[in-house]
Formats: sequence, structure tokens, C-alpha cells
Amino acid sequence: MKELIKPNLKSIRIFFFLIGIIATLAYRIIIVLNFYDPYWVKVAWYIGTIGFILYFGHRFEIQRRRAKFVKDYNLIREIEKNKQVKGEKKKALLYIIKTTYNSKARWNSLFIFILSLIALIVGIIFDLGIFG
Repeated sequence: MKELIKPNLKSIRIFFFLIGIIATLAYRIIIVLNFYDPYWVKVAWYIGTIGFILYFGHRFEIQRRRAKFVKDYNLIREIEKNKQVKGEKKKALLYIIKTTYNSKARWNSLFIFILSLIALIVGIIFDLGIFG
């Protein structure tokens, strides 16, 4: 069965946008917090890491779905054979569709998601003193 071709609600898109901003700020502020209190460094690190897990997991899913739609609906072929779309418009559409399908960004998002998840697990293990 085909996935629904429907964008997420605006509130969900804003939520993930804000999660990405907060996570990025949390990681960046660690450099300043290092001069003050290790507790706040840890808080910022956990906020940033959990935020990256949520944000990049979501980005991977969106990018994966887009590439799947291009493949499932043969969008490259459909635009190539379409006689009504011509010239620069056709080139622009093909560029967008081909780069959506061939983009490595989804693998980058998956990589950051997995490494963030591993970092979170390792951080929790160390903070709980399980191995030391």
C-alpha cells in the first residue's frame, strides 16, 4: 500500500524546526557553560543529543519518503516524457526530482541520528556508573 502523499501538519513541522534549533543552541552553549557548572554542561548535552535524535530521525524519514515517492510514481520518467512542460521548467523539475531521489542527505541524517542515539546510550551508562 502506498504511503499517503500529505505533508505533516504545520504544528508538527514547527515542532521539529524548533527541536533542531534548540538542540543546536544547546550544543553550542556548552563551550560557555564549561566555565561555570558541569551540571549545566550535562543538561545542555542531553538536550542537544535528544534534540538531534528527534530532529535527524524526522529528517531521515521525510527524505526517505520523498525519494520513495519519486521511485514509486516514476516521477523522473513522467516529467521526461511530459510534452506540456518544456524548456527551463522541465529542467528545473527534473533537477528537483533527480536530486531528491539521488540525494545523500537522508544517509547523513540517518548517520547523525544513529550516532546521537549511541552517544545518548553511552552517556546514560556512564552517568549511571554502570561500568565504573
